[in-house]
Parts: sequence; C-alpha cells; structure tokens
Amino acid sequence: MTPSASTLAFVESPVQLLNVLEWAYAEAVSTPGGAVRLDGVPRQPGPLASRGLRPSPDAAAENAGPENAGPQDAAPAGARFGDAARAASWLRIVVLPPTDPMSRGQLRRMAGLARDEGYEVAWQEARGGRLAPFKALAALARDVRAARRVVVGDPFSRYVQLLLTLVRAEELVVVDDGTATMEFVAQTGRGERLVRWHRVGGGGLPGRVRELAYAPVSAGARRRFTPAAGKGRRVEVFSSMPVTVHGAMTLRVNEFAWTRSRFGPPRLTKGTDLVGTSLVETGVVDPARYLDAVRALTLEHGATRYFAHRRESAEKLRALSEATGLEIVRPDLPLELIARRGPVGRTIVSFPSTVVHTLPYALTGTGVTVAVCNVDPAWLTGSASPRARSFLAGVTETARDVHRLPAQTASAAG
Repeated sequence: MTPSASTLAFVESPVQLLNVLEWAYAEAVSTPGGAVRLDGVPRQPGPLASRGLRPSPDAAAENAGPENAGPQDAAPAGARFGDAARAASWLRIVVLPPTDPMSRGQLRRMAGLARDEGYEVAWQEARGGRLAPFKALAALARDVRAARRVVVGDPFSRYVQLLLTLVRAEELVVVDDGTATMEFVAQTGRGERLVRWHRVGGGGLPGRVRELAYAPVSAGARRRFTPAAGKGRRVEVFSSMPVTVHGAMTLRVNEFAWTRSRFGPPRLTKGTDLVGTSLVETGVVDPARYLDAVRALTLEHGATRYFAHRRESAEKLRALSEATGLEIVRPDLPLELIARRGPVGRTIVSFPSTVVHTLPYALTGTGVTVAVCNVDPAWLTGSASPRARSFLAGVTETARDVHRLPAQTASAAG
C-alpha cells in the first residue's frame, strides 16, 4: 500500500464497510470542494454492476452450501462518482476479515462495491494463528502512523484497540457497528471499560490473566475514544442509533444516503419478510424459545421468507425451515442493501437488532413497514449477561418509525 491516503479506515464486518461508504459519501457532500466530486455526474453502471455483482470465486466458495438460498444478483451499483484516483487518494479501507465464511463472502462483495466507488481496499488477514495479529500490525504500522484521520468500525475490537496504540492522528471517527454503538457511547460517557453488552465473565484463571495483560491497551483505547475538550483531539460518531454524545465527541447521523442514491426503490411483494438474529449464537436467547417465536410470527403475519443473519448456523436455519416452511435466504450483502434493491415484503418483522434502526432510513419513502417484536425475558438463557434484558428493551423502545408488535405476540411464542 502507498502511504498517500490521508484517511485510513479499518473494518471487520460487512456492515462496518457499508457504513464507511455511507460516511465517505456524507463527508464528500458536506465538504466544500470535497474529496470526491458528487454533483453533476450522471449515473452509470460501475464495473461490478456490469458483471451483475457476481461474487468472486473466493466469495462463491465461501458462500457455498445448501443453506445459501436466495438471490445472488444485485441491482446496479450506480455511478463511480468523481475521479477514482482522487477518491483513493483521501480514503483507504483496510479489511480485517473474521474467519467465518459468510462474513468473508459478504465482505468481499462489499469490497467490490467500495472499489467501484474508486476507493482502494486492502485485505489484511489478522486472525488464524498466534502470530497473525502481530504480522498484520507490522504490515500496517507505517500507514497507521502516517494517517491524519482514522476511521474504525468496532471500538470493542481488541485488534482495533491495539492499532490505536500506533495512531498519531488527531481525528478519530467511529462508524456504526450496529446496536453496539449505543453501548459504546454509554460506556465511554460513564468512564467504564469497553465490554460488549452480551459478554459475561469466563475463561477461568487464564482468561483473567489475559485480561490483566491487556488492561493497559484497553485503557489507552478508552482514553482515545473520550477526548477532553480543548485538547486538540476529536472523535466523531457516525451513527443511525439513538445516541447522545459527550465531552468532545461530535455526532453525525447516518441516514443511508449513499444506499438510497445507488439502489432501488425496490419492488414490493405482498408478503411479510422476517429478519433473523444471532441472539441464539451469542448465548442470549434459548434456541427452543427462538424457534417458537419465529413459528408464532410466521403464522400471525403470513411470513414467507426469513433473511438469515450471517452468524446463524446452518443447523438452526434448517430446523427453522422445517418447523415453519419459511424460505431461508442467506443475503450476500448487508440487509439494508438487499432490502433497498428488492424485491422486499411490504412488512419486515425483526427482533431487537440493528435493522430496526437502519431500515427505516434505507427504505424511507418506499411504503415498507418495519415492525419489531421484543424479546420476552422468559426467552433469555441462564448464561445471558445481566445487561441483556434492559439492552434489548432499549433497542426496541428507541427505534424510530417502526411498528411495535403487541407484547402478547412475544409472550405467545413462549
């Protein structure tokens, strides 16, 4: 990689990469003579659009499997606005991929869209072995130190926190990593250490030793994310979530303007679509209770399709399909793009998750109704964190422009 980009972005999930593109679009249109010229350029298909957005061979292999039902083509990606060289010169995106195949496949598709916009995208493996993180850190060190602005998608990531020890930039941007952004802003405001809301203690003595060894890095990251007023360092939060920033933080609302400019409006079907969640996989919700809830929602709303979360297991999805008759769809891009390009149901029903906050922005003006079904406390596992109940309720209560399903709908599922 060349050290020319003034802004360096680190992403570890497809949604984070989508939100970096949204942030870059918002940054460009809001800056006089901005980094990328957006006005007066006619829409035209980019390279990926002309190929039907087919996955690369690697992505196709990673997405292979009988559970990967659903459309594989996307709508045209839209124009490559402005001059590609100018775009790449101010923003470089570094992908730090996880190990699970579905996430990697979606990330490769999103990386293609980012390149279509003219940005340089680097794929940097940082997992898969004890030495992998350190090799990646060494490979990235020069560019991290040279960047004048750093954008991160997951402030809870230990690898991102480790990278922050090298950052000299005065400006730090945090783009949405879903509902975790709500907890990030709240924890930094209270001066607490950064811990994911669904995480519980564990690992015994080795785990506690690792936590102690890592404590200085975590504390340093927390200080970088909470700059004091007048100290020169700035932190911007770019989010669709209902957050209230503090201290020297600034907030810019993510209205999914890039997504709306590139995709849709979608064709609407007469049916209802359900949106899956990884609450079972994270140990928050009991699998049997979740299956009952999906079955109840399917019957009540006449749902026909189930859009799976990328972390949902094939075994769980197979059981859901057999119990409900739902068509299981494994999206090949983040759901905001899938829904925007269509076809999509006139009603989308979701459990408390990121999409109840993002889809109303992405689908504004389309006539689609987004509904949310809260999680009954009886569904929670014995190992769920103490924060799980209040956090999930907060996700539902703060969602804008959604229809909240009656409480008895959730209770009946149990």
